[in-house]
Amino acid sequence: RKDIVQMICKAKSGHPGGSLSAADIVTALYFSEMNIDPKNPKMEGRDRFVLSKGHAAPVLYSALAERGYFDRELLDTLRAYGSPLQGHPDMKKLPGIEISTGSLGQGLSVANGMALAARMSGESYRTYVLMGDGELQEGQVWEAAMSAAHFKLDSICAFIDSNNLQIDGNVDKIMGVEPLDKKWEAFGWNVIVIDGHNFQEIFDALDKAKETKGQPTVIIAKTVKGKGVSFMENVCGFHGVAPTCDETERAIVELERVSEI
Repeated sequence: RKDIVQMICKAKSGHPGGSLSAADIVTALYFSEMNIDPKNPKMEGRDRFVLSKGHAAPVLYSALAERGYFDRELLDTLRAYGSPLQGHPDMKKLPGIEISTGSLGQGLSVANGMALAARMSGESYRTYVLMGDGELQEGQVWEAAMSAAHFKLDSICAFIDSNNLQIDGNVDKIMGVEPLDKKWEAFGWNVIVIDGHNFQEIFDALDKAKETKGQPTVIIAKTVKGKGVSFMENVCGFHGVAPTCDETERAIVELERVSEI
């Protein structure tokens, strides 16, 4: 989370709110769950991760740097001209990025393709995809959801970063998507609802997803936009606005206090 606010502040551009809300999910995946090798990003049989909400790239960049995919000094170049750390992930410029994302609603379709490829080639890797709840307003998501259930893609585990805020305001006021659990169940998915900031609940859900056969799993993670920074939490304005230098200093103090606890 410190990386997120610092790199966005330096870039004077970026999306802190949804990056902070997804930090615990991405941490669980990259530091415990996924079978990956930073020294061999294209390793055969590696698990795949698709950041469908590509504007949350800072959280992914921080995780990749911490895992050793590239030098941490690159984090200071977020959104700079010529930097491989673009505003949205680019698979052609940075190791560890499985697919370029940013146009919302497309990630689950890509994940379906990865899961089908694994089945056709006889591989056992799993595919994880992270979507935002506002992103679920895109119709393509539901076409992909229908397809994943139809083809029984049980190697797919999707996360919904359900923080109920998007760039224009509350998700339920702009275009309501609830009840998410019942909708995904109706589409044939195994549904798990958790606190997206509780690591034990995240790991338990991931275990249940691996045990589920014959249907894909969606983990609806209830989260807080801007989590960890008091003045950003549940504030729509920090969806895509960089913190000032003073705000960043305040945020770092708060985050360091939490890490000490």
